Amino acid sequence: MDRKSVVILVISFGLILLWPKLMNRLYPPPPKSTNSVTVATNQLTTNVSAPTLSAATNETSTVLKIENDAPEQLLVITNENAFYTFTSHGGGLKLVELRKYRESIDCSKTNSDAGKHRLATLNTKSPLPTLAVITGGSENDSFNLTQTGDTVRAEKVLSNGIVVIKEFQVSSNYLIRAKVRMENRSAQNTILPANEVVVGTATPMSSVKDESLTMGTFWYNGAKAEHIQPAWFANKSFLSCVGMGGAPRLEYQDGMSNVVWAAVHNQFFALAVMPREPASKVMARQVQLPIEEGTVVEAKVLTHPNGIQTSLAYPSLMLAANQGMERQYTIYAGPKEYNSLARIGDELKNDLDLVMDFGRYFGFFAKMLLLSMNGLHALGLTYGVAIIAITVIIKLLFWPLTSASTKSMKRMQALQPQMKAIAEKYKDDPMKKNQKTMEFMKENKVSPLGGCLPMLLQIPVFIGFYQMIQSAIELRGASFLWACDLSQADTVAHIAGFPINVLPLIYGVTLLWSAQLTPVSPGIDPAQQKMMKYMPVMFLLFLYKMAAGLTLYWTVQNLLTIAQMKLTSTKAEPVGTVTVIPPKKRRQ
Repeated sequence: MDRKSVVILVISFGLILLWPKLMNRLYPPPPKSTNSVTVATNQLTTNVSAPTLSAATNETSTVLKIENDAPEQLLVITNENAFYTFTSHGGGLKLVELRKYRESIDCSKTNSDAGKHRLATLNTKSPLPTLAVITGGSENDSFNLTQTGDTVRAEKVLSNGIVVIKEFQVSSNYLIRAKVRMENRSAQNTILPANEVVVGTATPMSSVKDESLTMGTFWYNGAKAEHIQPAWFANKSFLSCVGMGGAPRLEYQDGMSNVVWAAVHNQFFALAVMPREPASKVMARQVQLPIEEGTVVEAKVLTHPNGIQTSLAYPSLMLAANQGMERQYTIYAGPKEYNSLARIGDELKNDLDLVMDFGRYFGFFAKMLLLSMNGLHALGLTYGVAIIAITVIIKLLFWPLTSASTKSMKRMQALQPQMKAIAEKYKDDPMKKNQKTMEFMKENKVSPLGGCLPMLLQIPVFIGFYQMIQSAIELRGASFLWACDLSQADTVAHIAGFPINVLPLIYGVTLLWSAQLTPVSPGIDPAQQKMMKYMPVMFLLFLYKMAAGLTLYWTVQNLLTIAQMKLTSTKAEPVGTVTVIPPKKRRQ
């Protein structure tokens, strides 16, 4: 396989990796409309004037909100991890403010970004609180809230004898233990209609940045986790530009009484609801979120950002007279920190760490790289130095293969005249030409796979590194040299609004350098050689806005490769001194 094939293969992997983000950028959802409809009132609260849940719908999103004239009662419980705000409107968890994390990391010298002074939040501006119960299109609001120590109780008595009781006990490690109990205190049997228990809403981390590409919903069925992102609702494809794409989707639902947990997340934080007994279904809807008027997002005024509201669905059931039913939940609302999620997943046996989104095929490599980085950091290394150390270790592990590859390519280059002679001799017989060429290569101990095998073996590591850095909260706010945050691009200045990112530029220089040192692949024509010289520009554009941690890895990787190529070239056999073994003549 020649250099051209290797580069095409790498680019193909990159496109596969970034395909969802590319499609969301090329075909964003259309602007929102303001059409509205009224949803039916609560089926449980017969003969009682109850607040309703209204929905404003359009072709891409829905707005769900509680319309209630009663004043909102709020209770806040604080521990070392977060501020937990509970609301009487829906009787649930309205907001989680994480005390150890800021809304955004501002690398500028000014105080223009107020987000760096605000705490990171979950369920921000969500239409409904976590564990709100939706029945028949509305919510049984408003609840009476009481607090005893670290426990909040929300209770409402319905006219037909049904009493809804919710208890939230704030615990450590970003956990909340919760119960939802429905008691039929009447003398008659009562049907509890099909209902949804709200998990929460995936919202952007920052109020001034459009981060829809990093938001989504996860749910786990006991065997694997499914991921739903805004691109699923947009339902766009390349055919959309000619009017042949799919229509926008309004609602996602799946599950067959096997929903072990469901979670809403952004890039670094997640809110997961884990029922003791699996739920029947999981449901997700794209909803409109309120925003301050005039908030500028990437030179645009974002009037209605979208979130993804998720809930657990349950079928209807009969509540006998003077009987009730109870559902128990464990809620996690905190950072996507692998060790914590893995520990909870092991305790509850539910693989909660899958919310890290390491990927189905390369997750093993992402986990190993993250654990290695954290291990080196625990030894006293900064995260930037830890990334460099991991890069060096990976290069040493692959050193024998890369060295053999370089030598093989040089030998292939030296044997090129003889291979061209064989190709010319058997140009009218392709099968014979391939046979003689392979025999010649075998007798001279070179392999057509020698040049690309090391690259193929390193691709899982490259992708694993990319997946790891995308969600590693440890890198958020970690500085290295001029980069103040390894989880975002290392922008040092702007020229005419264009960001100057130093590491990608250094990476581009190393690419050009390594291209000059790489032996020319046998058989490549001059036009292809010129194209290969400019291929680094494509990789530079590909990585220019990537996280500094990733570009640091690639830059160091390239510098080590250049060093290895120089060392190998000084020890390698000179091109003109290769002893050529001609093909053996077979006896007739």
